Amino acid sequence: MDFSKKGTAKKQQQIKSTSRKIASKAGVSVFRIFLIGIVFIAVIGSFAGFGVLKGLADSAPSIDQINVIPTGFTTNIYDKDGNIIETLAGAEANRVYVTIDEIPKVLQNCVISIEDERFYEHNGIDIKGIFRAFFVGLSKGDFDEGASTVTQQLIKNQVFNGGAEDNFTDRFIRKVQEWYLAVQLEDRLDKKSILEYYLNNINLGAGTYGVQTASKRYFNKDVADLTLSEAAVIASIAQSPTNMNPITHPDNNAARRAKVLENMKNQGLCTEEEYQEAVNDDVYSRIQSINEEQGTTSYYSYFVDELIEQVIEDLQQEKGYTYTQASNALYTGGLSIYTTLDSKIQGIVDDVYSNKDYFPEIGKDSFWELTYALSIQKKDGTTIHYHTNDLVDYFKKSSSFSTYFSSKKDAQKKVKEFKKAMVEDGDIILGENTSLIIQPQSSMVIMDQNNGQVVALVGGRGEKTGNRTLNRATNTWRQPGSTFKVLSTYLPALDSAGMTLASVIDDAPFKYPDSDKYVSNWNGETYEGFTTLRQAITNSMNIVTVKTLQQVTPQIGFDYLTKLGFTTLVDSRTSDSGKVYSDINLSMALGGITDGVSNLELTAAFAAIANSGYYTKPSFYTKILDHDNKVLLKNKPTGRQVMKESTSFLLTSAMEDVVKKGTGSSANFNEISMPIAGKTGTTSDDNDLWFAGYTPYYTATIWSGYDNNKTQTNKSYQKIIWRDIMQRIHEEYKLESKPFTKPDSIVSADICTKSGKLAVDGLCDKYIGGSTVKTEYFARGTVPTEKCDIHVKVTICKDSKQLAGEYCPKSSLEEKVFLIKDEKSPTKDTPYILPTQKCTKHNSKTQNKPTNTPFPPGNNNPGGIAPTVPPYDNGADNGSNGNNGNTDNGSNSGEDTSTNDGTEINTDETDVEFYYDYGQ
Repeated sequence: MDFSKKGTAKKQQQIKSTSRKIASKAGVSVFRIFLIGIVFIAVIGSFAGFGVLKGLADSAPSIDQINVIPTGFTTNIYDKDGNIIETLAGAEANRVYVTIDEIPKVLQNCVISIEDERFYEHNGIDIKGIFRAFFVGLSKGDFDEGASTVTQQLIKNQVFNGGAEDNFTDRFIRKVQEWYLAVQLEDRLDKKSILEYYLNNINLGAGTYGVQTASKRYFNKDVADLTLSEAAVIASIAQSPTNMNPITHPDNNAARRAKVLENMKNQGLCTEEEYQEAVNDDVYSRIQSINEEQGTTSYYSYFVDELIEQVIEDLQQEKGYTYTQASNALYTGGLSIYTTLDSKIQGIVDDVYSNKDYFPEIGKDSFWELTYALSIQKKDGTTIHYHTNDLVDYFKKSSSFSTYFSSKKDAQKKVKEFKKAMVEDGDIILGENTSLIIQPQSSMVIMDQNNGQVVALVGGRGEKTGNRTLNRATNTWRQPGSTFKVLSTYLPALDSAGMTLASVIDDAPFKYPDSDKYVSNWNGETYEGFTTLRQAITNSMNIVTVKTLQQVTPQIGFDYLTKLGFTTLVDSRTSDSGKVYSDINLSMALGGITDGVSNLELTAAFAAIANSGYYTKPSFYTKILDHDNKVLLKNKPTGRQVMKESTSFLLTSAMEDVVKKGTGSSANFNEISMPIAGKTGTTSDDNDLWFAGYTPYYTATIWSGYDNNKTQTNKSYQKIIWRDIMQRIHEEYKLESKPFTKPDSIVSADICTKSGKLAVDGLCDKYIGGSTVKTEYFARGTVPTEKCDIHVKVTICKDSKQLAGEYCPKSSLEEKVFLIKDEKSPTKDTPYILPTQKCTKHNSKTQNKPTNTPFPPGNNNPGGIAPTVPPYDNGADNGSNGNNGNTDNGSNSGEDTSTNDGTEINTDETDVEFYYDYGQ
């Protein structure tokens, strides 16, 4: 640079030159134009930006159409005493709403301090936060950088589905609309309401929504009881429910919790002492401890499973909901369902069913049943699905194989071996499922017969592996066996067919009509002979039952079963092959039906007998309230009188004998005195074991068997389970022993159990087979009017055991009472049937002269004349049987195929499959 005098003069001359002046002026002009352009562009841009923002705001949802009130609430299920036993929560519905007054100030402040410290100052948007987030957003493309106020977050969650946009443009549009709606919302709602909605809406991890549910989940306490330390934990979750979950990410939560506590102290929302106490609190150990108690996966009980089915069905039928609407209401509607469950009784049932000692021993009469499924994608892309049958076929090639195992380890070894054989290198396993279920299984239903309420229910034993799984108490249909005898046969026989408990049927070999198939008694080829209906019920006699239904007619029996609420019976069904199925046949007497019945419906049927003949539809709840505590459904007992009160008492009386001295004696209480009536039931090959019974207080039915039919050798354990459960229930409630109510329509009379008619002194009580005189109950107007006419007193020769002849010595004569009966096959009556032959030991060749008249005169042998054999006239009226139900000495002992009114039973219309009940 030349700073000499000459150089400086030269520089001044250049500056003052004309060309330089022109260039300088031109530069200034250009700069001025540039500045004007910048200002112009800024102005135009501002107007354009304003227009864009206005357009985005105008396209936002109308403030009048949005709803920021939280939706989706937990449904609470209560037992009969008002205790919560279960909660139902659908997606984003695990929420219990609490008002702002129920939310402690400490939690409100914790949330505000970390999420929106100027909440009470701004009008919905935080300008400082917006500028900060705007520049961060421009650089990162992320407009969620802490700019959202509580009001905006509420709008984002309730209006914009959480703001999960996947590109910058959509996020920017949503953010602008959030600002716009937030300002309008603050004009509509006060700060308390906005904060209340927000705190009930936010996702707080572990499937919880809202502060009350989160408080219960993490601290097992109501939100109102939270401390500062605990409130800071919950406030820290809102930023990221997954990453800030205090159970799975305690370190992340702890770091943010420290910031919350620091903010609380700095903002004057807590004292130094409170701050230090919270900092030093080992809150995360407490959370983990509570999680261990609550965190294990639990499934709905079998009772709740069926309750859900009932509620969904009732909402559809009574409220017109679709299935989807009913399901949504149940899982997200915040309903309050008041059930009939008695938690004490259910606890007793669960306790017994969880005790393996009540069930057959594993390895002997109990096994683990294996079911298996495997899906493989082969190297060539094809897919192969293997099932249990494939596994069975694989092992049967080399040895006998069963899917029943004595130990789980043995089953798992077989699965491993099969899998190794099926999966090759390069194969991809798409899915695999191994299930081991303890067998035999069991179910039980307990009802209060007075109102139809189900007080306890269990649908299986062993670990429950899911919600709404197989419920053997309600969704499984099994053959009912001999429990059906009372319902299908003896109920209609006593109620409308003119028979009584004294009516007599001959228990002798008998074939199903138009068939070569014999009806078999459960105790083998042993026949009792003349038997009353009471005896047949007590000892569960098959032949007598079938003959009785033949007189009643299967159609009438079927009609009664329908009135008793059975929904699985088959009137007539034609298969694809053209085969016709129907339950209207004699096999129904023994429980041989097409599809079977559910435990629940069988229990309800027996409850009808226990309830003086009045059937009440089983109910699982009493009322349902909506989220606003208004009655949505009220479940009033519904039912009908199915039988006369007298009939119910007569059946009850007969079934008391079942428990006292019949096939159900194992079910009788052994520690307390209580009247019990019940009926046992087994099916072919002992596949199903039943006991249905009741006391004056409760009716209960138990079923046990293999899910896939298998013979059982232990055939009494189900009765022991029934006894111990019911006995504990009556002990728990200290229920007094009282007799079953006897209606005024019941009378009694002494009858002969071999004729079913009035007993004759000196005959029926002197019968050589033992006295047949019994006091029996009758419905008024059905007491027999005729006297026994099948017992006769005769003189026999003790030496020959034959009818005394005129040459028998007086010292050999003896009077005895025999039975008049014409038999085709031997029964237990056979030894006591009146001999037909006169003495062959003493005759004219062996005696010099006749003895005195061997048949002395008497009331039953006028004139001492030897009676003709048969028939005999012993002084009783041999007229029609009337209401006695007596058979005609074998000539009409159930072997014909006509009803008591002469109507032919057409057994050719359906394909009758004969059912043999060898059980009790």
